[in-house]
Amino acid sequence: MKNITLSELKNNFDETVTISGFVDEIRNLKWVQFIVLRDSTGKVQITIEKSEEKNKDLVELVNNLTVESTIKVTGKIMESPKVKLNGMELIPDNIEVTSTNLDELPFNYKDLSTVNLDTRLDYRYIDLRSDKNILMFQVQSTLVRYMREYLYNNKFTEIHTPKIIGAASESGSEVFEIKYFDRSAYLAQSPQFYKQMALASGFDRVFEVAPCFRAENSNTSRHATEFTSFDVEFAYINDFNDVMDLEAEMLKYGLEKTKEALGDKVKEVFDTEIIVPKTPFPKMRLSDIYKELEEKYNYKVDDSEKADLTTEAERLTYKLAMDKFNSEFLFVTDFPAEKRAFYHMRDKNGILQGYDLIWRGVEITTGAQREHRYEEIVKNAKEKGLGDDVKFYLDFFKHGCPPHGGFAIGVDRLTMLLLGIPSVKETEFIFRGPNRLNP
Repeated sequence: MKNITLSELKNNFDETVTISGFVDEIRNLKWVQFIVLRDSTGKVQITIEKSEEKNKDLVELVNNLTVESTIKVTGKIMESPKVKLNGMELIPDNIEVTSTNLDELPFNYKDLSTVNLDTRLDYRYIDLRSDKNILMFQVQSTLVRYMREYLYNNKFTEIHTPKIIGAASESGSEVFEIKYFDRSAYLAQSPQFYKQMALASGFDRVFEVAPCFRAENSNTSRHATEFTSFDVEFAYINDFNDVMDLEAEMLKYGLEKTKEALGDKVKEVFDTEIIVPKTPFPKMRLSDIYKELEEKYNYKVDDSEKADLTTEAERLTYKLAMDKFNSEFLFVTDFPAEKRAFYHMRDKNGILQGYDLIWRGVEITTGAQREHRYEEIVKNAKEKGLGDDVKFYLDFFKHGCPPHGGFAIGVDRLTMLLLGIPSVKETEFIFRGPNRLNP
């Protein structure tokens, strides 16, 4: 008899089943014993009548059972409206203890309100046992699944690029250097170069969901030294508006499907709605944003800071986007090229052919049309002071490469914003930052 998950029990009333999970609670009363068993899909009550002779061994087992141990139970699942927990109970024939909790937990994971975040991260394997955390990662997994599905439906190919690379990617800074046999190598900041190589190879449409590494000594709520990036690149675009349109439609599809699957649970557990956005997303030029932030909200910055969005300006774009467009999303365009990577295309006036996507006042994406013309990208690299380190990348464009563009989304940051979580330290399965290398 195969194990079934607790969420499937409602389909097996009056049948003998085998289930497994953690002991969530034990109530040992005078005439009856109750065990609440949980797995990642739900909980069920196990009921043992002490007066029944056949239960003698079960009663003794439960007398010595500890909460958070794991057990395997075989018995009949009964519909029981009097039971508050899902209106059912399991009457066991056999209970096997598969592991024993030998010690007191370091904290109560069912009430994290008074537990220091660093302590939670030290014991992440306990912290993740909470219903809220399990749901959080189910939401993250579901959102990524449906964004993937959107791309598969639109003829994208999923690729897997190397994370150990021979040259410092992108700017040559903020990379982790590692020893690679008799020479130096680096952990990839992004799959950017290899995504573009795929298009030069004739793949047309590619994506990857994989770790990226940034040697940034940043201790903020939204930065990490290792994070999961959802990277997309595709060819034969007309301009970067095609890139923005595809990203908006992908996010809409992912959020819509995630709401259908888990929206009610998210509302119950996180007290927040999964809002499905309307497309197209609104767009504003960077200079116009600063102008309107000053006019509407009296937010002023020195001209020297207007080449990019300040943290406060980024935060205020949420209010601006809602007031002006009734949208949580806002594309910001027309960044000066000096603030962006050398492989972003520029127009004849030097204006970047790219964008940032801001959601709820936080940047979640940098995207662009890429420079695919060999002479131009070589010139851009030289302007940035890049030479032999990126020669292998520049060679991709020597033999023809179609017009193309793409973007990347931080999955952990996306989850943080979707569920209203304070920090990516909580939305990463295992957080890596400047001061955390364990567990």
